[in-house]
This record gives sequence, C-alpha cells and structure tokens, in this order.
Amino acid sequence: MKSLEIPKHVVIIPDGNRRWAKGKGLPTFEGHRRGAELTKKLVKKARDLGIKVLTLWGFSTENWKRDKKEVNYLMVLYEKLIEQNLNEALKNKTRIIHLGRKDRLNNSLRKRIVDAEEKTKKFNRYYLVCALDYGGRDEIIRTINKITNHKLQITNINEDNFNQFLDTKDLPYPEPDLIIRTSGEQRTSGFMIWQAVYAEYVFIDKYFPDFSVEMFEKSIKQFSQRQRRFGK
Repeated sequence: MKSLEIPKHVVIIPDGNRRWAKGKGLPTFEGHRRGAELTKKLVKKARDLGIKVLTLWGFSTENWKRDKKEVNYLMVLYEKLIEQNLNEALKNKTRIIHLGRKDRLNNSLRKRIVDAEEKTKKFNRYYLVCALDYGGRDEIIRTINKITNHKLQITNINEDNFNQFLDTKDLPYPEPDLIIRTSGEQRTSGFMIWQAVYAEYVFIDKYFPDFSVEMFEKSIKQFSQRQRRFGK
C-alpha cells in the first residue's frame, strides 16, 4: 500500500447492521455487536495505513426514531467502544473528537465522550472521529446559531470563519477525501454536507458486518486510482 495515494481523511458510514441480522434470523442487537467488533479492526488498519483522520458515523439525528430498546442498547455499546478506543488512543497518541450534539445523549455516554476528548486533546498523530447524534443539516443550523450568538457579532460570513464554528473545526483535515458507505445504499444521507463537497465515494454492496479489512484496503486502492480535479 505504500505506493498508493493514501487519503488523509476517510469516513465510514457503517450501514446495514439491522438488515444483516434480520437476514440471518438474528436479533437486531447482534448486528450492531458484530459491527462494533469490525470497527475496532478498521480503526487499527486505518492507523497502519497512515490515514490521519478516520471518521465513523455511528448514530444520526434521525436514529432517535428507532425502537427505544435498540437506542438504549446502542448508547451502551458506544460507551464501551469509546472506552476501548480510548485505551488504544492513549497508546498511539490518537485524538478522539466527537461530532454532533452532546445534549441529547445520556449522561453516562456524554461523560465518557468528554473524558476521552479531554484526555487526548493534546495528541495530533492520528484522529478518531465519532459522529453520534450527528446530522449534516443539524450541524449547519447549529453553526449558524453559534455565529449569530457569537460575542464578536460576525457580520461578514465567509468560508474561513464559517469553518471555525463547524464540528470539524479542530481537525487538521476537516474535509474528507474518501467516504465509504456499506449496505448497497448509494446516498450520502446528508453526512458532512458542507465538508464533503469534493469527497470521493465508494459504495459497498454488502452490509457492514460483512465488510472487511480487505474491502477497506480495496476502497483505498480505488480512491488512489481516481483523478481529483477540484473543479479545475
């Protein structure tokens, strides 16, 4: 992989956990659990490949509409994942950053996220970004409200100062180079609608629990073979 062009920022939209479980006659929770196990492998592989920023979209603003038992299970699962990834982050000097709203997460998960962000805030070798209760439109609205309520009363809004109020403001590469979505769905669902204007997309025709480290590497290779013009 050394001869390939490695993207600096990769996003994974891990879609299809529930459909995978249903197709195998398993509980929905098992699909999420299998997906979480795979996530840990992908985080390690991204680091090994030299990917600077890896973003995982775990829970959207629309996911609150799901069954309450499933939502509660996911909150507990994400808390465990953050705890596990924090240990690895401290070893590998990886900064953990949360995208999205914290105010609607339960207290336990919110404290876990804040603790992970605080303990890793000085690291800049790698970045692990967890998008929980995140929506692209929601981020834009929150950003506008932040600017409107800012003490400096910014009147001339441009791309540079707008970027400083986005959830991605602390990332060295806030704009993703590559976005991978599993499950065969070919849509963005509004993820990073501001930042992803020139992102390359790879759509995987498999549910997330059937995604693999090898498929991840192939996606990086596919990215490397594309010519990016950025409107030029």
